[in-house]
Amino acid sequence: MENQEISQNQANTDADSRQAQKTERFRKLAEARTNNVLKALKILGNCANRSLYDYEDDEARRIFRAINEKIEETKGKFKYSEKEFKF
Repeated sequence: MENQEISQNQANTDADSRQAQKTERFRKLAEARTNNVLKALKILGNCANRSLYDYEDDEARRIFRAINEKIEETKGKFKYSEKEFKF
């Protein structure tokens, strides 16, 4: 009986360790990728300088429509609930 308890405790410890590794890997990758997206958006913002670039308002709308569509698609891949806000 004691050996079974030790085996079960080891299995729980191994599972916890694997979960911690997965969490750490997610956080590391997600942080780096999020920072890359934010940097790319900042650089894209440089294109708004009308003294350097000429563009139509419709072109800017198309850019942000494409970005927003990809954001919504990506949000959909994360399974979390957006609860209605209430005080």
